[in-house]
Amino acid sequence: MDHLPADHFLSLPRPDILIGSPGGVVDTTTLAAHDFDVDNRTGFMPPHPPLARLPGQWEPWEAIFQEAQESELQLGDRPGLTDAQSRVSETWRSRVRNLPLLPIDDLKTSEVMLRRGRHVLAWIMHFYIHSLPPNASIVIPRPITIPLLKISAQLQLPPVLTYSDDVLYNWDLKTPSESPVPALDNLRSQSLFTNTNDEQEFYLTSARMELRGVEALELMRATMDEAFVGDDIAMRRITGFLHRLSTVIDELKVLLLSVREGCNPEVFYHDIRPWFKGADSDPQKPEWIFEGLDELDIAYPSELSGPSAGQSSLVHALDIFLGVDRYSHSSDITGEGSGDISVKKAFLSRMQSYMPRHHRHFLNHLSNNPRPLRDIVMGGGDQKLLEAYNEAVGSLKTFRDAHIIIVTLYIIGPAGRARSQQESETPLKGTGGTELAKFLKDVRDSTAGALLNVEAQADS
Repeated sequence: MDHLPADHFLSLPRPDILIGSPGGVVDTTTLAAHDFDVDNRTGFMPPHPPLARLPGQWEPWEAIFQEAQESELQLGDRPGLTDAQSRVSETWRSRVRNLPLLPIDDLKTSEVMLRRGRHVLAWIMHFYIHSLPPNASIVIPRPITIPLLKISAQLQLPPVLTYSDDVLYNWDLKTPSESPVPALDNLRSQSLFTNTNDEQEFYLTSARMELRGVEALELMRATMDEAFVGDDIAMRRITGFLHRLSTVIDELKVLLLSVREGCNPEVFYHDIRPWFKGADSDPQKPEWIFEGLDELDIAYPSELSGPSAGQSSLVHALDIFLGVDRYSHSSDITGEGSGDISVKKAFLSRMQSYMPRHHRHFLNHLSNNPRPLRDIVMGGGDQKLLEAYNEAVGSLKTFRDAHIIIVTLYIIGPAGRARSQQESETPLKGTGGTELAKFLKDVRDSTAGALLNVEAQADS
């Protein structure tokens, strides 16, 4: 796999590895890059722009992908679609059906090339499916499905677009830079469905948040280091880290809200968002037929929802670190369940199945920390520490308030106007497959429920 030296990477204490620990003391040495693939400069994003084009052996994929973007293919159910636009789409789809079946063995030597191969094939698949005429059978051609299914199995991801395809591995620099940290205003997207600035800004808003979140990850690491020391000085340092974490989360909220400056809600809802849809997030629940699936030792995919903000490892990490994950995803994703821990874990597990596998390992490691922050705060009798913890949780709650504002502006509002015209009563779902409005409010309210009682702590 392609990795930088280990000392370039953010790492967390690994108390479960006891290698030559003197006197039985827990060894908190750091982990190497390949365990988590989290960089201390770019976090969950790769430290360098993702590969922009595969070598010549796979040029047929790259060429047909480039043609899709340059031809400005239109959504198959777009109102006012002309016969000429339909012909352009069908001509392109016929080229896809006639692609050669390319091997992926040489891609397996490089994680970077596997990611690029998956990126190209998944985007081609979404172009193909969503440019089809309404009510057409969705039969994805064998030259796409076989390599996509194989690569996705290799990377342990479902064969559908994910947040990582649209954000983490879909960026480049506007101008070359020697800086080890990409400037937030020097980013551009590599791939777009619509060739609009609106779409680019939608992806880049999340990319900027991922980069800004690097400091949050470093604060987590530093807090965990101090927690293993556990003395009064360590608690004072953790208190300071939590105040700083609150500030970082507040800045993430500002970045989230800034999407309004570059992405028009109506353009997003009607022109951009439909390209993301997976089979699970489509109200019609169409069957996606993967030609050639019967030739492989791979089961029909159980997850085909499409990209969602719920697939951001950064937000999951904040939940887990602050110990609010037991609250934040406590409601049944259908809005009908009991809201118990098992349902929360099912939702977390489902969203994590769309994340790069290294990042899933990171979250799993974080959740298995033997000295969870919330337990330290609750058991420490330290008023200033508790107040700092509540400040960070409060910032996470206001971050979710902002998320509700954005989702209302970009999805719920436009959807309501469209549904009133169509007289539809189908519950609105997110691209991740959740019933959107109720779910987001439940998450926000349960995050607020994670706040600790300051008076009770003071009396204890």
